[in-house]
Amino acid sequence: MQSLQGKKALITGGSRGIGGATAIALAKEGVELGLIARSEESFESIRKELTDLGATFVTAVADVSQESNVERAVKNIRDHLGDIDILINNAGVGTYGNFQETSTDEWKKVLDTNVMGTVHVTKAILPDMINKNHGDIINISSMSGLKGTAGSSAYSASKFAVIGLSESLMQEVRRNNIRVSVLTPSLVETDLVRGKGSDKRNPKKYTQAEDLAEYMVSLLKLEQRTFIKTSAQWGTNPF
Repeated sequence: MQSLQGKKALITGGSRGIGGATAIALAKEGVELGLIARSEESFESIRKELTDLGATFVTAVADVSQESNVERAVKNIRDHLGDIDILINNAGVGTYGNFQETSTDEWKKVLDTNVMGTVHVTKAILPDMINKNHGDIINISSMSGLKGTAGSSAYSASKFAVIGLSESLMQEVRRNNIRVSVLTPSLVETDLVRGKGSDKRNPKKYTQAEDLAEYMVSLLKLEQRTFIKTSAQWGTNPF
């Protein structure tokens, strides 16, 4: 397996949840980090954790649904770190409700963040990867991108789109030694799902953000000649 020491990674939604856990896991491997999130306040905890680890990192506030925001944030990160080796498109939002009750504005917010956010950030980073003939892109989709369910039409549509985008991009850039992987986790215990529903589930039995972070580290450490295109992560026995 290859070392990640000294590589540069950009993580969207990088202040907490899956993004924050992945930042910590990569920092422990010696990766330098650029983190994007929607608010300055959300970085407070992750900054302390990364500082305690002695990590090299820079943070930038941006709404990934806005291309101008992304361009500004990526420029700030690249000015501090240089070219990015690893991109993890993790930022996402969800809205839930019957199709007829989901407003056009709600649809637009979900699609602009989950799909176009991935597009904007990837477009900003990809040219450098192509020039270097090297890179890793991991896009976070969802089990909802494999199977639609009642009450999640907007979220499912956005996550189906992320899978299609990832597979097409992979076919385009694998000749440039760029690995594009897409993850389709089942329920992960994060702020996006915490507190939803009235069942008596035990949160500790569900997949944790740290589990997904460890998995991504293992993907990135595979020898460059090999990658896992699509993979699903499930809780073993959450019932």
